Amino acid sequence: MFDRLEDLIRRYEELMLELNDPMVANDQQRFRKLMKEQSDLAPIVEAYKEYKQCKEIVEESLMILDEESDEEMRELAKEELNTAKDRIEELEKELKILLLPKDPNDDKNVIVEIRAGAGGDESALFAAEIYRMYVHYAESRRWKVELVECEEIGIGGMKNVSFMVTGSGAYSVLKYESGVHRVQRVPETESGGRIHTSTITVAVIPEAEEVEVEIDEKDIRIDVMRASGNGGQCVNTTDSAVRLTHFPSGIVVYSQTEKSQLQNKAKAFALLRAKLYDIECQKAHDAEAEARRSQIGTGDRSEKIRTYNFPQGRVTDHRINLTLYKLDKIMNGDIQEIIDACIIADQNAKLAKMNEN
Repeated sequence: MFDRLEDLIRRYEELMLELNDPMVANDQQRFRKLMKEQSDLAPIVEAYKEYKQCKEIVEESLMILDEESDEEMRELAKEELNTAKDRIEELEKELKILLLPKDPNDDKNVIVEIRAGAGGDESALFAAEIYRMYVHYAESRRWKVELVECEEIGIGGMKNVSFMVTGSGAYSVLKYESGVHRVQRVPETESGGRIHTSTITVAVIPEAEEVEVEIDEKDIRIDVMRASGNGGQCVNTTDSAVRLTHFPSGIVVYSQTEKSQLQNKAKAFALLRAKLYDIECQKAHDAEAEARRSQIGTGDRSEKIRTYNFPQGRVTDHRINLTLYKLDKIMNGDIQEIIDACIIADQNAKLAKMNEN
């Protein structure tokens, strides 16, 4: 590990020299690439430099304890020694986590798809609430949310909704939301007061660049039509809605949220690229089935990941056995505690796997 860290420090120093080169600054594409690499290495370099400083403090403190007779100086050295040793342990774990292989999609924007599952209208109502939960969460992170597609029902629910989240590291955080979300509550339409269980599915897909997914125009049929729905922002009165049919994969995407046909077409292509890219990522994951099963948040999308129990005000994440009694706050977008717990569990699983090898 330490040989690798020394190599990374050398690489970081090379990057700093290159970034100060006026020739590099004039090449914006290369400059951005080097800045990204420098930004990725900075936390590792800072942690390793602190680790080496703590090691020096340990050596100096031990020398004082060997050579110094003054009791006050010895006590001070002991205190510094214990503090440095504790920090070294923390930094060793931190460095191991920082050196874990990074998901290449982590820095990407995402497209989130929410679909109503079992439970009829109640499921569609819950899908709309989960959509609002993610919008509130994204706003708290100062991320931008753009609606791509939605199919509403008359009572305020959504059979399905797709939206793009644009923000630094969006995929690294929201990928843990993929899976089946279950709700247990008494529906407004239930006269007998019985608790019903409904489900929705959430898919979090990294945005794909055009260079990552090539789409042959011959493989696409483009249809334009008038938007349909139950009103609100999902409908307009011109032939601006766009539907794309991709023949090789059978994927059909639809965008009607913008008044401009051009904008809807751009959104539909972004969604199609993301879906095709996601298929390739799923194939790669399936080829590494064992590693995939050991990680949190990258498993089968049919997996039930979370239950929202309204009568008890309880939310349980089944992957990490976490239960929180703050349902109202969570439904209002306060999901950071759950995501942080998933990230820690994922890191621990990867560390355990690395130690086995």
